[in-house]
Amino acid sequence: MDAVEDIKARLALEDIVSEYVQLKRAGRNLKGLSPFSSEKTPSFMVSPEKQIWHDFSSGKGGDMFGLVMELEGLDFKGALELLARKAGVDLAQYRGGHTGDSGKLKERLYEANELAAKFYQAHLKQHKQALSYIFEKRQFTKETVLAFQLGYAPNTGTALLDFLKSKGFNEEELQKAGLATKRYRGFGDMFRGRIMVPLADAQGRIVGFTARLLEDIPNAPKYLNTPQTALYDKGRHVYGLHLAKDAIRRQGYAVVAEGNLDVVASHQAEVINVVATAGTAMTESHLKALSRFAEDIRLAYDQDRAGLAAAERAIPIAGKVGVSLSIITIPEGKDPDELVRKNPDSWRQVIQSPQYALDWLIERYAAQLDLTSAAGKRQFSDIILRVVRQLPDQVEQDHYLEVVAKRLDISRDALNRKLQGTTPAARRLRQHAAPASEPAALSEQRKTQNQLLALTFIQPALRTYLKAITTDMLLEEPAQKLLDFLQTNPQFAPDATTAKELREVADYVKILSLQYEELYQGLELLELRNEAARLQVRLIEQYVKTQKQPLIEAMRTASEAEATKLLEQAKILESLLKKP
Repeated sequence: MDAVEDIKARLALEDIVSEYVQLKRAGRNLKGLSPFSSEKTPSFMVSPEKQIWHDFSSGKGGDMFGLVMELEGLDFKGALELLARKAGVDLAQYRGGHTGDSGKLKERLYEANELAAKFYQAHLKQHKQALSYIFEKRQFTKETVLAFQLGYAPNTGTALLDFLKSKGFNEEELQKAGLATKRYRGFGDMFRGRIMVPLADAQGRIVGFTARLLEDIPNAPKYLNTPQTALYDKGRHVYGLHLAKDAIRRQGYAVVAEGNLDVVASHQAEVINVVATAGTAMTESHLKALSRFAEDIRLAYDQDRAGLAAAERAIPIAGKVGVSLSIITIPEGKDPDELVRKNPDSWRQVIQSPQYALDWLIERYAAQLDLTSAAGKRQFSDIILRVVRQLPDQVEQDHYLEVVAKRLDISRDALNRKLQGTTPAARRLRQHAAPASEPAALSEQRKTQNQLLALTFIQPALRTYLKAITTDMLLEEPAQKLLDFLQTNPQFAPDATTAKELREVADYVKILSLQYEELYQGLELLELRNEAARLQVRLIEQYVKTQKQPLIEAMRTASEAEATKLLEQAKILESLLKKP
């Protein structure tokens, strides 16, 4: 017997269907209202004898696996895993290799997250400030808090860690679950002193958390998410989908908000087909997950620069996935949470009047730029063509070339030449294409860079360790700007956050401050000096290694004269290792 047969032998189709549809006896069969449409006369039939179902309103039908795939938006593997859990079937016995160990670890991580959610809920009841934030400031009801399992993480350092260890979990498991982190002096809780919002997968199993500060603290991020784990992937997770998927399917569209608490507020106002991504980072995986339930996706992001950038990124992805993407314009610059609390009816109205995404983008940039000037036309066409050139549908691409040509009062031929890459502006468009995934070496170099800058930003006494560091050793412009600033202003006090030179990198500075808090807070200056010295040497080593690699590659095909020059460059790099 294989896994599918084993599951079917243990489960009855009518029991599975009853989780989604209220069934009534109709002779030898069972009948209920279709889960795929809003009907008043039951047309959904189940045959317990044959263990099949058929929905006459949509023409769909199949076995329990097909039903779960349709209603849960899963592929076959996902449906198999879900039904195996219900049936108590261990899929590891049907697999070879080490997959069994991986499955057991995931089950442990699920269990840890479920217990953590209960722990946070219990502590919410005991914390007056957290209760005030939830019930008074956010105006959530008790029913809403229970439905979304909102909680509070105590600010004691190891409260959750100690609780879960008492339940049989070890530190390694809790780190893999994203619930604990290893700091300089040992393991501690990942989240402390924050409102906790559990993140569930499409089946309602908790995979991680979003943690919000109770009150704004300088240089501390307002929100923290569970890091990447075996269960949680920010680029795939859609918040609230387990509660919204039925409403999305029935209403034929999904509203995507920017924040998790926007979703909570909307559901409380009985607008259920609302979900959220982690900020404005919409991905292909997000859209594919939503497309299983509806092909009409409406973004309700904040109407700021980040929202514009998000629309630019999402439009080509939507075309690739095959969904219709539109934008919801929220009046008076409010976010969904604020609008829902002040006027739920207005929220219901705005989500019914979306604007097709690329039309919305064109209107926004047309309002911001001077389209009567050459510079404005160039900038406008750069931005819009960057999106248009990625549209997979040639008819749609042609339509928008015509729209842009008319808007700018220029010839269609000029626009075509720019789109096809025969102008400098078009070449710049290609340079802005999405980068390939980052090599591990650069990722490690970035970690070292940020930890060194975190130490030297907070501790002026450690800035001597920046003397051997140059801007070309750092990977991003914010890091380079901060290095320049600290080398020029070695006595700068980190609490003077109003420095004009740092305003452009304010978010990066906040990230560094958080890193310092998590890794180094409370350590003696001597320990910090040792760490700064180690990071300085490590950063230079990483830089030399990444710079030498292309030289080595070039040496293989270089002429004698070229090889001599390459060797000189390599010697210069090697000399950097001796300076510190």
